[in-house]
Amino acid sequence: MAKGAAPCPVTEVTALDEERLAVGIDEFDRVLGGGVVPGSLILVGGDPGIGKSTLLLQISFLLSKNNQVLYVSGEESLKQIRMRADRLGTLSQNLLLATETDVQLIEGYLNDINPSVVVIDSIQTVHISDFGSAPGSVGQVRECTAQLTRIAKSKGISIFLVGHVTKDGAIAGPRVLEHMVDTVLYLEGDRHQSYRILRGIKNRFGSTNEIGVFEMGEKGLSQVENPSLLFLNRYNGDRVPGTVVVSSLEGTRPLLVEIQALVSGTGYGVPRRMTAGVDHNRVALIGAVLEKRVGLNLGNYDLYVNAVGGVRLDEPAVDLGIALALASSFRDVPVEAGLAVAGEIGLTGELRPVPGAAKRANEVFKLGFSSFLLSAQSEFKDVGDKRVLRVNTLEEAMGVAFKHR
Repeated sequence: MAKGAAPCPVTEVTALDEERLAVGIDEFDRVLGGGVVPGSLILVGGDPGIGKSTLLLQISFLLSKNNQVLYVSGEESLKQIRMRADRLGTLSQNLLLATETDVQLIEGYLNDINPSVVVIDSIQTVHISDFGSAPGSVGQVRECTAQLTRIAKSKGISIFLVGHVTKDGAIAGPRVLEHMVDTVLYLEGDRHQSYRILRGIKNRFGSTNEIGVFEMGEKGLSQVENPSLLFLNRYNGDRVPGTVVVSSLEGTRPLLVEIQALVSGTGYGVPRRMTAGVDHNRVALIGAVLEKRVGLNLGNYDLYVNAVGGVRLDEPAVDLGIALALASSFRDVPVEAGLAVAGEIGLTGELRPVPGAAKRANEVFKLGFSSFLLSAQSEFKDVGDKRVLRVNTLEEAMGVAFKHR
């Protein structure tokens, strides 16, 4: 019977302080946790045409300044890739191109070239010739990923895999694909708008809460250094009913996003609840709390809630912004001028504390808002003479937000 390496105490294992490869795009490095870890497998998913290949070609070019990079495409010809490279200005002698779908042949390239970074575009197009099923099938995707994982770990090569997505937005193929790789990134956004958000879903070498914000232009994707200004680019501070600015926290980064709500009498038998950028079920819950705890009779009204700019807000701290926007539209009364908010709402109408209150407040006042409303239970040190308003319940918050009326 074959014997493997004997188990040893964790204290005797030599700690490995792996030096990461910095891409040079701060937004991308932030999502990865500081850069690309050698020998890691990174899966990048997103809707068709969202910019996955564009982003990875830009990253390949930047990494090729100090490393050998191989870009393997199973979907485009070399001339098509060259056309994109000319447009993006990503021409480099250290950036090698290949069009291949056979994993064994790709492994042969790696043995000959020994690059530091490899891009496979996409995992659904490659196959193992000895395996019976067609490329893109569950078996092929699983086996190809397993072989590429072995190559990455044994040779210390960082491999980026482009993954197609289904109609539901999940990466196509077996769910085990996401478990096999080290990092899963999603490139989100609306093709009709210029911004893109790179979100970490899984990361064995860093946080999964970070996001990177990019803007699509003629020269490809460029990073957005102050995303709050992007999501508030049309907010001029006017007191319009149904609009509230909420301070959200994505990882370590605070974002100010305008929440818009419209409450109107239903023209159908059953009131509608429609959302964009916020959770549909959360809006229904907040509507029920407003009706039960505050006395707003929303049962016969349609509720529409939108996060301006198309950004997706998942954290509970946006609850207060949604509630105030709904109440503002229902009453046709704007909230207090210069006010930004953050707070999670409980079923009893209480306001729960939010993490990172100081970071949220600093972003609020840096962008010129005069006051910040949050839960009294939030751990927070006063920011000089800035106006920080603390309340315990949703009803108290509404009294503060609409006090000018």
